[in-house]
Amino acid sequence: MKRTLAAIVILFCLAAPAFGASPVRIVSLAPNITEILYDLGLEERVAAVTDYCDYPPAVKTKPRVGGFTNPSLEAIVGAKPDLVILTDDGNPKAIYNRLRDLGIPCHVFKPRRLKELPGGIRELGVALGVEKDASALAGRIEKDMAALGKKARQKRVQPPKSALFIIQPEPIVVAGPGTLIHEAFGILGIRNAAADGTDKYPKFSLEEIIHRSPDFILAGQGFMSGGGIERLKERLHMLPAVKEGRVCVVTERLYRLSPRAVAGIEEVAACVSGR
Repeated sequence: MKRTLAAIVILFCLAAPAFGASPVRIVSLAPNITEILYDLGLEERVAAVTDYCDYPPAVKTKPRVGGFTNPSLEAIVGAKPDLVILTDDGNPKAIYNRLRDLGIPCHVFKPRRLKELPGGIRELGVALGVEKDASALAGRIEKDMAALGKKARQKRVQPPKSALFIIQPEPIVVAGPGTLIHEAFGILGIRNAAADGTDKYPKFSLEEIIHRSPDFILAGQGFMSGGGIERLKERLHMLPAVKEGRVCVVTERLYRLSPRAVAGIEEVAACVSGR
């Protein structure tokens, strides 16, 4: 294994572009990074992605380098990248250190919050040599976020309504503080019914949900098949949110810090408005 990896590294070094050239073989080690690369029109430069990179659908044909938290170093090197893009929100530091030790250029995508996304995209654009396109994408996100915030402030009520976002049905896992969903609730002037904990994704019992009785219940994509949402409503039939039709199923757009998160906020806003 060590001899094989060493041979691959030698081949990589021989094939590596001159310093300062725009990278033409990029390995993405996070699903949100992959989405950004495609939004920037760089799909032809993407040499490999993780097993969890599934959007846009065209990415499914790309070679894989393993998981998000446990990518294969040998597979990454074997893709002969001239840039590997990692995130410090999940990728192991050990992989970054090994890549740098091997002389493989890396860029760490640092944003963890929605408000940090545009800046992170601009920095990524510099690393990729596509500053103009990255600045345009970041500007659109900033404009859309500002419009959503302004619209929400105009409709804001006091005291704020509460909402619970259920990520997973069995066991019930909800979105707590520190998540993009929690941040989206704040932008829309909604109180997260799970905001008082310390875990980002705490487990809730049915009794806990009933006790908190949120004004709105949002369910993620885990409920989109097999009648999961109907079973949830049956189990929580006594809640006013269920009786009055304030239960929504939304897509996974707010699960990742990518440009699609803006559309995810719009989904949440549509769920809680006019009800």
